[in-house]
Amino acid sequence: MAGVFWYDGTWMTEEPKILGPMDHAFWLGSVIFDGARAIRGWAPDLDRHCARAVASAHAMLMKPTKTAAEIEALCREGIRRMGPDAELYVRPMFFIRKGLGAARPDPDSTDFILSIYDSPIPGWAGFSAVMAPFRRPTPEMAPTDAKAACLYPNGARASAFAGTQGADNAVMCDAMGHVAEFASANLWFAKDGKVITPAVNHTFLNGITRQRVISLFNEAGVTVEQRTVKPAELDSADEIFSTGNYAKVQPCTRYNGRDMQIGRFATQAREMYWRWMEAAPKVA
Repeated sequence: MAGVFWYDGTWMTEEPKILGPMDHAFWLGSVIFDGARAIRGWAPDLDRHCARAVASAHAMLMKPTKTAAEIEALCREGIRRMGPDAELYVRPMFFIRKGLGAARPDPDSTDFILSIYDSPIPGWAGFSAVMAPFRRPTPEMAPTDAKAACLYPNGARASAFAGTQGADNAVMCDAMGHVAEFASANLWFAKDGKVITPAVNHTFLNGITRQRVISLFNEAGVTVEQRTVKPAELDSADEIFSTGNYAKVQPCTRYNGRDMQIGRFATQAREMYWRWMEAAPKVA
C-alpha cells in the first residue's frame, strides 16, 4: 500500500524498521496508537484523535515527546503529501524503548512515529456478527482507558472466533456479562423506535466516532439511550450497527444467524456523519 511515514524529523515513503528484540515495546507491548481518517481531504475530528494519543500515552506511563497540536500539524502535512483524493488511515504512535529492570517501562525512552497510508472506506454493504466468549477487561486488569496495543489481541481472538462461525465480527461482553462492543468498533442497536448503545463503563473505549454520532442524533432530536445492555436484547433488536474510525458507520445485516435489514437509524447515522464531515473545511 502507498503511504508516508514520519520518524525522528524525517518523512519517508518506505516503512521504517525501528524496533529490535530488546526494545520494551517489542517484547512487552508498551505501545499506544490512535486511528484517525482522512477522506478525500476531510480529516474528521483529527484534533480529538491527536489529543487522545497523548492521553493514552500518559495512561501507559509514557512521557509523550509530542503535543497534540504538534501531532496534528504532522498529520495534516502527511495527508497533503498523499494527495487530495486519497482515503487514508492516520496512525500516530508512542512507544517505549527501554525498561527499568525486567518489566517496568522507562518513561524517558518514549518515542514517536506517524504512519499515513491508503485505506479505502468500506462500502455500505453490512457485516455479520456473532456473540463471542471473550470479554473486555476492567480498569484494574488492563489500561482500558488508553488505546493501547496490548488490548487488541483479545479482540483479535474474538474476531478469529467469529471467523470460525462464518461471521465477519464479534460482539464482546464486559466482565459482568453485559454487552460492551464489537471486537473492533462500538455497538448500537434499535428497538421499538429507540436508539441504544452500551453505557461507558471503562471496559471499552468511548469512541470518538461514537461521541460524534451521539451528538448528531441529539441535534436531530433523536434520544440515544446509554445504558446497560443484556446479550438477549440483541437477539430481538430491530437493527444493529457499529461506529468506529475505520468504517465510520456500518450496518450489521446478520447477527447470530438471524438476517437483518439495514435500518433507518443506521442509515440516518451514516448520512448525518457524512453531512457533518463534508460541511467542515478540508485539510489546507
